[in-house]
Amino acid sequence: MNSRTESLRLAGAAGAIEALRDAPAEGSPSRGVALICHPHPLFGGTMDNKVVQTLARAFVQCGWSAVRFNFRGVGASAGTHDEGRGEADDLLAVIEQVAPHGPLALAGFSFGSFVASQALAALWPTRPAGQVVFVGTAASRFTVAALPPEAHARTLVVHGEQDDTVPLAAVLDWARPQSLPVTVVPGGGHFFHGQLPLLKSLVVRHLQVL
Repeated sequence: MNSRTESLRLAGAAGAIEALRDAPAEGSPSRGVALICHPHPLFGGTMDNKVVQTLARAFVQCGWSAVRFNFRGVGASAGTHDEGRGEADDLLAVIEQVAPHGPLALAGFSFGSFVASQALAALWPTRPAGQVVFVGTAASRFTVAALPPEAHARTLVVHGEQDDTVPLAAVLDWARPQSLPVTVVPGGGHFFHGQLPLLKSLVVRHLQVL
């Protein structure tokens, strides 16, 4: 993504995990490490997805180290797709290796939001995330975990009004029982074509406030 992008080879339960770490500008104080999860592997999702890269850029701009990685069976990551279960294990393994201590943020796009929600629920009792960003949350296709009430103030949920992959109504149905706000991008589709700068600005605004 930039001159400060580092290739990583990490260890997971299914074998090697391919990852990239994007660092803030040299000399900038680090706010912590943000883990960003990509969309569904069986539909072309990888850590190089444009929305995932946009999220990484937003976090880096706000002083976070952004780590994105390929789930098992994607790119150079070993293993095979496991419908979210093994992928959540992959995320937890990556966190243990690149961010064992200190401030942590979790972000995900589509299927990645589902995976991040599972890891968030597992980590929260002992390692609460300081920031959470879900984009195109795949609430119509998977059982996305409810967020801990204490996480709501530090969570941004963004969805496109005209998302034809995950209907906005499904995300509202997931968010409503939690009284969790959803930021709707007018006219936005699932991949935010032509609206990635707007998506980035929404994420940056959220990260700068907290």
